[in-house]
Amino acid sequence: MISAATPFRDATTLATNLRRLMAREGLTFDEVVEASGLDERTVRALAHGTNNPHARTVHKLAQGLGVSIDELFRPVDRLSPRRFDRATNSLVENVVAANVGLFKNWTEAEFDELYSRFGTGGQLTETGILAEAEAMNAKRDVCRQVDIILESGEAELLAEFVELLYRRATAGRAAN
Repeated sequence: MISAATPFRDATTLATNLRRLMAREGLTFDEVVEASGLDERTVRALAHGTNNPHARTVHKLAQGLGVSIDELFRPVDRLSPRRFDRATNSLVENVVAANVGLFKNWTEAEFDELYSRFGTGGQLTETGILAEAEAMNAKRDVCRQVDIILESGEAELLAEFVELLYRRATAGRAAN
């Protein structure tokens, strides 16, 4: 797990991906500053790879750009499978365009996950894409709720409950 006090080591990859994302979205430094809440010097240092940012900085940047932290640190050579997934699951783009509300606030990583899914026999059908999107949204909502609970006084109770459920789930797998 990344702590807020631990600097990231790969500033060059972050810089490359930040510049790539800015170019892809047509963003200026001012727009990234406004979206992320970071100051301009920090954003420029990140884009030039001269800054090893802390986790909080990277979180703000990713949130402002609407991408996952993993997207900021994904090696450029790992983008090819993503292009393949998008090319082989071309129906996803049409379903997204026809159901914009279902995909509100999705990150690039979430779209990548959807594009990488396959149904029986290959590419997902429209029904399959919608079902996967709804399942992913439900999972994201649960994760958001868990994040909120973990920041509350109920964190210990949740941890105990998760441990109990985990033992039940893994015991069932061991029996099969």
